[in-house]
Amino acid sequence: MGADQNIDWQIAAASVLEWWRDAGVDTLADEAPRDWTAAPAPVVRETKRHAVAEPSAPVAAPLPTAIDAYVAWRTGPEAPEAGWSGSPIFASGDPQSDIMIVTDVPDRDDTESGVVLSGAAGRLFDRMLAAIGRDRSSVYIVPMCTIRPVAGRIAPEIEQRLSQLIRHHVAIVEPKRLFVLGNAPSRALTGADVARSRGSLQLVNVEVGQSGSTIAVEAVASFHPRLLLERPAEKARAWKDLQMLIAGLGA
Repeated sequence: MGADQNIDWQIAAASVLEWWRDAGVDTLADEAPRDWTAAPAPVVRETKRHAVAEPSAPVAAPLPTAIDAYVAWRTGPEAPEAGWSGSPIFASGDPQSDIMIVTDVPDRDDTESGVVLSGAAGRLFDRMLAAIGRDRSSVYIVPMCTIRPVAGRIAPEIEQRLSQLIRHHVAIVEPKRLFVLGNAPSRALTGADVARSRGSLQLVNVEVGQSGSTIAVEAVASFHPRLLLERPAEKARAWKDLQMLIAGLGA
């Protein structure tokens, strides 16, 4: 009859189980007994689904497109800084000016005086304006952040929202030129820090209202006066930025 037909079934079964373990099967038997001879349970097919309506996310109201209404909203209870400690300091000057100046946050002196760009930085700023034949009444000055943050700078988690708001503000007043002071305003409007954006006119495209149309505004990025106080050597480059700002504009 050929080869020996005597088989040790226990050894054979153990060999099969070991093979399955090596193949990655880590459960050799069900925890509960199972009747393998029982007929399979009938398959129940779902004939109709009932859609469950999920709660929709609240739709934010459109931002005001009139300057007075927007200023009121920007310092009201719906503004991003509304829950912060301190009183808001917002725009000053003439919103119909051909030059809009954007800063980052109020300084400590500003918090005390209630006027953006005050104290030593403000005095230097006034001299900068006077050097190009301007004063505060002939420009429009807007801080990105209306209340000074505890850290004294705009935090990354709020910078994107504040960037959207300042661009909306630009679209409302439609200045001929922007003077962007500091890194956060430069990133918001030109897409890069001052070190990369300054030295040439930057074209800033902003959306107007809900229409989807855009306008293009020229921007000059420069150093914030507080940095010029710390690094007087940068004043020569800041003077070039000021000359670029007023080139082609009326006094």
